[in-house]
Order: sequence, then C-alpha cells, then structure tokens
Amino acid sequence: MLDINKIRRENNKVIELLLRRGRDYSLDINEIKKLDEKWRRNLVEVEELKHKKNEVSIQIGNLKREGKNADKQISGMKEISDRIKELKEEKNYRLQWENILLNIPNLPDENVERKDRIIKEAGEKKSFDFEPRTHWEIGEILHILDFKVAAKLSGSRFALLKGEGAELERALISFMLDVHKEKFGYHEIMLPYMVKEEVMTGTGQLPKFREEMYFTKEDNPKDELYLIPTAEVPLANIHREEILKIHDLPKKYVAYTPCFRREAGSYGKDTSGLIRNHQFNKVELVNIVLPEESEKFHRQLLSESKEILKQLELTYRVIELGTEELGFSASKSYDLEVWMPGEQKWREVSSCSNSRDFQARRMMTRYYTEKGTEYVHTLNSSGVAVGRIFAAILENFQTEQINVNIPEILKKYMKGKETIKKF
Repeated sequence: MLDINKIRRENNKVIELLLRRGRDYSLDINEIKKLDEKWRRNLVEVEELKHKKNEVSIQIGNLKREGKNADKQISGMKEISDRIKELKEEKNYRLQWENILLNIPNLPDENVERKDRIIKEAGEKKSFDFEPRTHWEIGEILHILDFKVAAKLSGSRFALLKGEGAELERALISFMLDVHKEKFGYHEIMLPYMVKEEVMTGTGQLPKFREEMYFTKEDNPKDELYLIPTAEVPLANIHREEILKIHDLPKKYVAYTPCFRREAGSYGKDTSGLIRNHQFNKVELVNIVLPEESEKFHRQLLSESKEILKQLELTYRVIELGTEELGFSASKSYDLEVWMPGEQKWREVSSCSNSRDFQARRMMTRYYTEKGTEYVHTLNSSGVAVGRIFAAILENFQTEQINVNIPEILKKYMKGKETIKKF
C-alpha cells in the first residue's frame, strides 16, 4: 500500500510515477486525496466538539451545584453529542480511500526505464546435430510426463510426473533448498498451502487479482481460504501485525510449496507442456530487511538465483523489468530467463523483486527505532521455478537417442544416476 503521507505531500509526483506503469491513476489518487481531506477535517471537528462537550459538562455541573437551571446547557450538550455521532458515522471516508488504495500498485523505482532491459547473458545457447525436441515431447517419449492422465484427473493445464520424472522434480527441490540453507543462510519453513483473505491482501494478491485465485467457497465469507499462488504469500505474512527489533533483522526464509493459479488471463497461451499450469512446484525466497539495506539484499537475491542456474549448467539472461512490466507489488524487479532449445525461445524461471515498504504497510510489519516504529522492506524471489527448470533440463540435456543427461550437481540427489533413458 502506498504511503498516504506521500500522496498528501507529493500528489503530482505519485501520479507521474504511476503513469510510467502504462496507466493513468490520477482520478484514483485525487479521489483518495479528497476523501482523506474530508476524513481529517472530521477528526479535527470531532476533537473540537469533544473539548467543547467537556466545557459544557463542567458548566452543567457548576449550575446544578448552584441550584440554577441548566436546561439550555443540557440541550446544547445533546446537540454536540448528536453532531459527534454524525461525524463518527462519516468516518468511513478513511475506509473509502483505503479501499481505493488497495487497488493501486507500488510506485516504480525512479531509475527504472519504461521498457525491459537485458543486462546480462551468461553461457552459450546449446547447439545440436539434430532437431531438438520440446520438453513435453521428450517427457512423453520417456514416459516421465503424462498430460493425458492429468487431464483425466483434473482437466487441462495440469501435469502428472512419473518415475524418474518425479525423481528429477524432487531432486531439483532438494538441491535448491540445500543451496539456499547451506550456502546463503536461509531458514527453511514448511507452510500451510491455504491462507486467509487478509494474508492474500497483505502481499497484494487481493483484491486486485481475485479472479486468478482458487479458494474454498463457504456460507460465511470469513471462513473462506485461498490456495496460495506462491509461497511468498504466507512467508511474507509470518510477521504480519508485528513490531520487530532491529537485531532480529534481516529475516531470510526459504520454502518449497506447490502453487495454484487459475491463469485466467492466459487463454490460448502456452497450452502445451509445463510452462503455464494451474498447479506447479516452486522454491520461494523472502527477505524482510531494514529499509537502508533493501537494495543490497535485492542484488543478493539476484546473485543467488544466478548461482542456481550456473550450478545447473543452464544458459540464462538477466532482464531488468521496465516499469510497464512490473508486478503489482514490485518497485523494481529482475527476471532470469533460460534458453529453451526445443521451443527456440527464452523462458522466465525467476523474478527477483523489491517491494520496499509496500507490502509491509498492508501487513503492518514494522520494527522499533529510536524515534518510534518504521515499516520494514520485503523482497522475494523464486529460487527457482521448479517445473520450468525441469523443462529446461529436458530440452538442454537431451540426446539424439531421446535420452536426457542429468546435470552433474543433481546426480547425488538421484542416487548417482547419470541419464534418464528411453525404455
């Protein structure tokens, strides 16, 4: 959530920065400012009336002690009380501007360009002496991927992994968890996969993207739970409505979870394979840090994801997302893409984002300072998307015999196995 004080002080600048996202939010921002001014005028009037009420109360007491008539003062007291009640009923001005604010994205970093920018490409695209196949073709030939059975069980955009396919997926999850715990100092968390509405709101998934989410339908909306679209949601909310101590920061959490997304806006896109499924596995990273350290931790998150891809021997590139492509909660993001020789295209496998205090304001996550409390900064990254890396390994390590060589780093997670062979 944006800082209401920034909107009060720098209204035009807020509008200009949001415009760089490719949409004009000026009507929303100006409406928020107008409602906020009404709310603050109400607060001032209520306080003045309370002070006046106290004075009249003293007058009534004095008059009664002196045996004098206080009817006029009592009538005035009632008028004051009625006006205070009326003004308190108008306090929904704040609720109105808060509801509008929940649908407005984070301000982009002022130094980010409007369009995406490639900032690094590592490794060479693999060449083959044969026509490389797509991962879904390889997976079905090797009997490690089965989309027909998955469709029979759950419908389209689901995958069933079998035998060595399931083993490779599990190996990737274990490898990523181990690297982030042992090399980068993360604390592993095993999370619930269903969360409350306020938890989804805290990280920015709600109310903006409700149609993208799976949830349980209950008679009482307060009992509804949402299936997580990413582990970022429960991880970031671990400290919601808490005030942390400086020496407790940073918090670095890693978690493996399945993720669930409707992909409502992707009709006709990537209908084959593992790229855009309704359920997929991911190892997610969340950092909760001091504001002055968030840029440093953002660079570290990017470095950690690059290390994963380097150890997996995959060709990748890093893109600084332009302001028009930023996620709702992000102020600045880097995407990592791997080359898919079968598809002949780059595919995003990780997004490293700095949300600054945007999510913290929604979650009320703060830390103590000498002057009071301040909001923490939150960052998140995929470490990396497991299904997409699974697909990248099939396409990059395939052989002409339609076998798949296992990357060196994963062999120990697959009991020394070197190749997934056709049988």
